[in-house]
This record gives sequence, C-alpha cells and structure tokens, in this order.
Amino acid sequence: MASRNLKSTKHKSTSGPDAIAMLKADHRKVESLFKAFEKAKAKDPTRKQKIAEDVCMELSIHALLEEEMFYPLFRGEVDDKLLDEAYVEHDSAKVMIAEIMAASPQDDFYDAKVTVLSEEIKHHVKEEERAIKGIFAQAKRSDVDMNELGQRMAERKKELKMRFTSEGLPPPETRTLSGAKLCYGQPLAA
Repeated sequence: MASRNLKSTKHKSTSGPDAIAMLKADHRKVESLFKAFEKAKAKDPTRKQKIAEDVCMELSIHALLEEEMFYPLFRGEVDDKLLDEAYVEHDSAKVMIAEIMAASPQDDFYDAKVTVLSEEIKHHVKEEERAIKGIFAQAKRSDVDMNELGQRMAERKKELKMRFTSEGLPPPETRTLSGAKLCYGQPLAA
C-alpha cells in the first residue's frame, strides 16, 4: 500500500515515471487492445481470445495498482464520491473479466461481454481523466510526489505482470460487491 510519506516537502522528485502518466498509458494500451479485438472479431477465434485475455490481464493489473496504491493515497484529497464510484466500476469490470476468462469465443455472448467491458472502461477512463473535476486532475493538485508514486507503481506492476503471466489471473477480488445470489436463466427466444 502506498503511504502518505509520498508527500513532497519542497520539490518533486524527478526519478521514476509520473504515476498519472503511467495510468493514462495503461488506458491507451487497453483502448488499443479493444480496437484490435473488434478487428479480429469475425476472423480468427484464437487471436480474438488472446486479445481478450490480454485485455483482462492489463485491466486486472491496472485495477490492483489503483486500488492498492493510488486511490487510498488520495482519499480525502479527491472527491470521495468519485473514488467510491471508481471502486464499484472496478468491481463491475472484474465480474465481466471473470466471465470472459471462463468462456471462449465460441460461447454465446462472448463478444457482447467484451464489448460491454469496453464500454464500462470507456466510462471509467472518462471519469478519471476528465479535466478539472476528474480523479487525476484532483490528484495532481495534491502535494503527492507523482514521480515517487509512479516508481513504486511501476515496480508493483512488474511484479504483478510476472506473477500473473506465470500463474494466470487469480479470481477477482471485489471490494464493493458482496456476491449477491443470482439465478441463471436461459436467454429468452423472440
């Protein structure tokens, strides 16, 4: 977990990547993967599944970085309502990620699940990157050393990527959804 000792006293460090720039780069990478999925949709199911798995990997790592290191550090400095919504949006995405990872491109609703995940992520990114009132804009106005935070996040990201690459994605851990009981019913025919 990130701690408040990242507050700068006189000047910001220049070592390491800027935390917000790093998170925005993650957003651009996932957007690119979603576009690649759209192009691969009808052509190659194996490639489509690989792209979807890459999306799930990138989003899982990104969510953990934000939940473990970024959001807690800015609680009280960024609008708490926005942070609460961000956690719920992450959990919603995690449910869809679990569905996608448990399925294959031949399954009903596979493409639709990836499309809905893409739409959810677009909304989430907009909330984070919005000028002036977005999470990142508010965080930038704090006295947190973004380069030091970015350095720590980059180290954690590398660790998570190595672990998830070798062991596979773990089951998602939700922080706001309690696993309400649902009944699965077959889709209704017209």
